Amino acid sequence: MKDVVFRYARTGGTAVDGVSLTVHAGECVVLCGASGCGKTTLIRLANGLAPAFFRGDFSGETSVCGVDAAHGPIDRLTPLAGSVFQNPKTQYFNADTTDELAFPCENMGMPAEEIDRRVEDVARRFGVTGLLGRSVSRLSGGQRQRVAVAAATVLGPRLVIMDEPTGNLDAAAIDDMRAAVWRLKDEGVAVLVAEHRLAWLNGVADRYLLCDRARIVREYRSDEFLSLPPERIAAMGLRALDLEPYRRRVAGLVTRTADAAEDDAHGTEDDGTVLLRTRGLVIGYDAPRRPALPWARRRDATHGGFSRAIPDMTLRPGEIVGLMGRNGCGKTTLVRTLTGLARPISGRILLDGKTARAHDLARVGFLVMQDVNHQLFADGVREELTLGMDEDGPTAMRRDRMLADLDLADVADRHPMSLSGGQKQRVAIGAALMCGKRLVVLDEPTSGLDRSHMEQVGVLLRDVARRGAAVLVVTHDEELAAGWCDRVMDLSR
Repeated sequence: MKDVVFRYARTGGTAVDGVSLTVHAGECVVLCGASGCGKTTLIRLANGLAPAFFRGDFSGETSVCGVDAAHGPIDRLTPLAGSVFQNPKTQYFNADTTDELAFPCENMGMPAEEIDRRVEDVARRFGVTGLLGRSVSRLSGGQRQRVAVAAATVLGPRLVIMDEPTGNLDAAAIDDMRAAVWRLKDEGVAVLVAEHRLAWLNGVADRYLLCDRARIVREYRSDEFLSLPPERIAAMGLRALDLEPYRRRVAGLVTRTADAAEDDAHGTEDDGTVLLRTRGLVIGYDAPRRPALPWARRRDATHGGFSRAIPDMTLRPGEIVGLMGRNGCGKTTLVRTLTGLARPISGRILLDGKTARAHDLARVGFLVMQDVNHQLFADGVREELTLGMDEDGPTAMRRDRMLADLDLADVADRHPMSLSGGQKQRVAIGAALMCGKRLVVLDEPTSGLDRSHMEQVGVLLRDVARRGAAVLVVTHDEELAAGWCDRVMDLSR
């Protein structure tokens, strides 16, 4: 890129202002900086989505492997640049994972034998062989992300572009991602990553570009960046480079959770200190039904349903409980069950000491979903926070305070679907907090958030707990869990 300037047609704001950068073959370059600094727009310029699909005013030069990314036909970029988006669901074209991996090859007209070879190879390289033949709708967010990364490399691109690729991944999957980036570099592939969670890139990244207010304000060599003191990293609004202190803290919280569970087993179910308990709970769902269409290709047998027993758990008012574990272990299914969106296979959920039905759980609980696009309905951010509520004076005042606390005051009149991923997440969290429910459940609330907004979420969760609500947080974010959770349940155990 050379002297690139880009302004979105919809908002009119300058998203990239005079940026020049070069990424060499076999090099990993990281774009870092606070939310809204222009990282995602740089990604869209690199893969040709801006200005071809994200319309706006463009000037400067952008070249990928000699192809004009701004003005040339985007299909010329397809075999050269593979992309992994922040929300993997936005890049899926098929309902079946195997078909999704084959889709780019089919578009290029490859023979069936070559397609099968590439699908098997990329699935093995990225550790998703066990996910082949699965329904995309039945995958966890982290599993979808892993399949999306594999699909982005199935054509053998010379440049791989990633936007927050680890936002929904567990520790093991992040290690796989790190190994995959190493392999890409060894093969001479250039890798451009926009990321908030920086620790996994230690030793893999060659350069770090610090973005601020639509510009690249500083470039660091890897050794130079990693030698910066933690307080300097924090002052720049960046996530931690060393996660070991946070992991030790989380391990201690998990240990105390086991002790608390033992105490719960000898307690009474109506002692007044517990909002919700589970007893012998088994969660899950049936296998998806697939139509027997003669032209529907199925490389694998239909994947069965999912079920697992949940250790008896307790949620108390005023407490923040972290729910952690590997991708696909049942975290999202569990919180959907606890909020009345899914029925348990067996066992009991007790609310205030009494067996609760789905409508009872829905009445007291609010779930902020992992994909917040499913729960944004209003035409403006301000209206979203008070949807279904009487907008009297006190409500309006509380809403305005919430907008300020969540750093959303400047976009209060924007349509929620026009916001960045991190901003949408904060809008959904604000809607949950405005409802005043007794149980607030958040599924990956800090996915795609920078350090300051992650800490804002933590402060707000603590405020909700202090007001008497029970808070349950599904997360892979060790910084959030270590800093704000009172105890942690690890479903992988």
